[in-house]
Amino acid sequence: MTTDNPAITEEFLIPFEWPGSYYIGEEEIEAVNKVLLARSPYRFYGHDLQHYADKVENYFKERLGRKYAVLVNSGTGALSTAMMAADVGPGDEVLLPGYFWVACLSAVIRCGGIPRLVEIDDTFTMDPDDLERKITPRTKAVLLVHMSGACGNVERIVEICKRHNVLLIEDTAQANGASFHGKPLGSFGDLGIYSFQYNKNITAGEGGMVVASDDMLGKRAWAYHDVGYTRNEAGRVDTTGPVKTWGQCTHMSEVSAALLYAQTQKLDLITATMRARNQQLYAGLSQIPGAKPRRLVDPAGDSGPFVLMTYPTAEIAQKLVEMTRAAGVRPGPRGASNIRMTDWGLHIYYNNVSLVEKQGVNSAGRPWSDPLNEFAKDYQYGKGLLPQMDDLIERSVMMTVPPALTPETCDRIIEIYQDCAAKLGLK
Repeated sequence: MTTDNPAITEEFLIPFEWPGSYYIGEEEIEAVNKVLLARSPYRFYGHDLQHYADKVENYFKERLGRKYAVLVNSGTGALSTAMMAADVGPGDEVLLPGYFWVACLSAVIRCGGIPRLVEIDDTFTMDPDDLERKITPRTKAVLLVHMSGACGNVERIVEICKRHNVLLIEDTAQANGASFHGKPLGSFGDLGIYSFQYNKNITAGEGGMVVASDDMLGKRAWAYHDVGYTRNEAGRVDTTGPVKTWGQCTHMSEVSAALLYAQTQKLDLITATMRARNQQLYAGLSQIPGAKPRRLVDPAGDSGPFVLMTYPTAEIAQKLVEMTRAAGVRPGPRGASNIRMTDWGLHIYYNNVSLVEKQGVNSAGRPWSDPLNEFAKDYQYGKGLLPQMDDLIERSVMMTVPPALTPETCDRIIEIYQDCAAKLGLK
């Protein structure tokens, strides 16, 4: 197993934010080699199938208590597959928080549906009060995004969706290995999605997964990720089965699945390591007068890859970032960490130009021009739509917590932050 830290100096105190990459070792090499030596990189047939895709799906079905798990080739593919399984289309809206990744939007829009944005609260996830206010008869689904490794008010959001008879889709892309009171995230909604991209807690380089327990949702997810049909026990396409539609062939290869299966065996180790450093940083940074850590509904369930701290003003947050980065609290040139959250790119709703300008997916302007979406003609997405979120992220700083971060480095980061905060009058 490879766990060697990269060189950490006063120039760059934070290792790159690619958690699973630090644990790629002999186990992953051996698994990938088995697939290549068997000359069978496609999951459905080959000279000597190694069945790694099946093994990964079975691992997550058991871990999550789910009946269905469908591996796909990316987290974006997982979101699209879930939206299609949920039958999102023209005339529907999907409610999602304003703190997300751009793929959350594109999955809705490419299905012909309309995204409607919901406030976040100090958990940095969906505000259930604003969710309840915004549900309408047009709401087909709620996309609950477990951003930055931890959950928010899961129980209440589940209750709201059930009461309004709205499908709940969990986006667990950034929170694989996280839980709420011992129950894994991704096991609460009607559908759940995961990402195994290089930035995630475990990685296949690129990959994703959709999970479900309902028979029809699970079978629809399979059909949409495949050629539009389910498969029989022999693995053959079944055109007489319960689903007949149009698929997108977003299968995961056996090579990626082999890498991923070896990573699944290290998931708990990776998240436990990040969680320990995460808690150390929160404890130290919380000692700064006026600093407020992200509210964790279940600290023991945080998978640990991010620390989010909120300061009294946007000016203080900006100056702290500038001063601490100058002192070394930053990653190397290929990483992004210790930044003010307004600079977090397409994770912030108003940074998504195509959304703000309501760009369509084709020259006809769909979904915005679709007559069935006339109800959304006045929807706007520019900055100011979510004032509670705007205020929160303007005063907040995000730091990545890769498993290569050491206790000694965390102590040094805390020391630098406390020193810089004191110079700004926070003492």
